[in-house]
Order: sequence, then structure tokens, then C-alpha cells
Amino acid sequence: MSEKPSLAIIGGSGLYSMAGLTDTEEKDIATPFGKPSAPIVVGTLEGQRVAFLARHGIGHHIMPTDVPYRANIYALKELGAERIVSINACGSLRQDYAPGHLVIPDQLFDNTKERQRTFFGEGLVAHIGVADPFCPDLSAALASAVRETGATYHLGGAFIIIEGPRFSTRAESNTYRAWGMSLIGMTAAPEAFLAREAEICYSVMAHVTDYDVWHVSEAAVTVDMIIQTLNQNTATAQQAVHNLVRGLSSKRNCTCEHALANALITNPVAVPADTRKKLDLLIKKYLN
Repeated sequence: MSEKPSLAIIGGSGLYSMAGLTDTEEKDIATPFGKPSAPIVVGTLEGQRVAFLARHGIGHHIMPTDVPYRANIYALKELGAERIVSINACGSLRQDYAPGHLVIPDQLFDNTKERQRTFFGEGLVAHIGVADPFCPDLSAALASAVRETGATYHLGGAFIIIEGPRFSTRAESNTYRAWGMSLIGMTAAPEAFLAREAEICYSVMAHVTDYDVWHVSEAAVTVDMIIQTLNQNTATAQQAVHNLVRGLSSKRNCTCEHALANALITNPVAVPADTRKKLDLLIKKYLN
């Protein structure tokens, strides 16, 4: 296998490739959880190996509910990625987080209903800690990288994830605002939780495309509105990634790489052999 990537980028709506990657190779990886959304492109950026994965597939044909989240994260783990930056389109539930702004959220509320949220089960139980679901070190580095672009950005805020693919009703949108949510999207969960189970640092660069449907003086969200704003922000997102890679330390100082250390509760002798084999990539350093 070639040198492992120092960073993986998961591109969402509007970002389907990573500009500036050179010496690229496609990785078509099969995992115990199926195949990822698309072949993973690994290339060189700012002197570092970087992986890129199009979350919704080539041509954006995968609905948020149907994204193979477990296969995506597992495949990036298999490649050796230790950090993931997810690029997400989102709606704003706050007046001050305006369309065109970038946000690095610090909290997550999973309001989805139909997704597989864990790698575990089948005889092995893990209770992963996600009180702070985004890696604080990676988020701080990402905020600094975005700041260098000169874009208007915000650090912090709670990101609620809905099932989709439909947008919210006004009643739902206003309820989420009453709950104290800052942003609304469809894909950061269970992605963040799976990354934590895989002991990969995970952070989100969220692009505010609209005010959802709560804002009485703004038009309700549409696909055209989202794509128009994302097209305007693509260059900023690409530059922020360049900045991040350029300043990224090879050593992690957070606790993400040890997230499973105190999470596995099943007696090792009770774990079925097939489950051990399936999850070996994740658990081998804890279950000998």
C-alpha cells in the first residue's frame, strides 16, 4: 500500500472532487459493510497524501439515508486516515449564521431514524463516548485554516441532522430553533459517531446555504439556492483544505485515537470469531 493519507476529505453536496490533488490513484475498496459511496481518490496536496471521497457518489445519486456510512468510514480507516474533514451543506437556524458563511460546529443532535449508527453488534458491544462529537483539536485547526481564507466563519454551534431527503416544515424548523440548534443538515450523523468508533479525528466545515424555512423575510430553501451558494463557496472550501494540510501536525494530541480503550464491554472470550474477524481493523489493539 502507498503512503497513508494524513487527511481524508468527505465531500458533500456541491463538492465532488478536490482541486489541486496530484499523483492521484483511485482506491476501489470492499469492506465488511459493503462498498463506499465511490472510489476513494488519494493524491498529493501541499506535500501530503490526502484522500477524497464523494459522499453521495459520482453524479450525486445516493440519498442521505442511503449513504453507506459504515463502509465509507471503514474504508478510510483501512487506508490509514487518522483525520477526516467533512464538508457539508447546511441550513442556518440563527440570524447571525447567514447564507454564505462557514461554520465549524462543536455539537451534534442526531434526529435521524433509519440509519445504522455503529460498527458493533453481533456479539460485541461498545459504548463509545461522544459527549463532544467533533475533535476539538482538528476543529481548531480547521477554523484557523478557514480564517486564512478571509471568509466569514463561526466556530461553535449545535448541528441537528434530519433524515431527509425532504426539507423541514416550518413547524419543525421553528421547533429546532426553540431547542437551541444552530444548523440543520442531513449527513453528519452517523458519520461523526462512526469516525469516533474508528478512532479517527472528525470535524465539519459546514457551508450555510439558506435559512431553512423559519425565516419570515427570506425565501424557503430550494435545491437551486443550495447549489448557487455552494458554487460560490467551493473555491473557499478548497483553499481552506490546502491551508489545513499545510499546517497539519503529524502527531495527534487529542483522545480520539484511544476512543475504544474504555468502550468495549463484552468479555473477549464471548465475542464470536466471525465478529472478531469482521471488526479486526477496529479492535485488534484491544482484543488479543
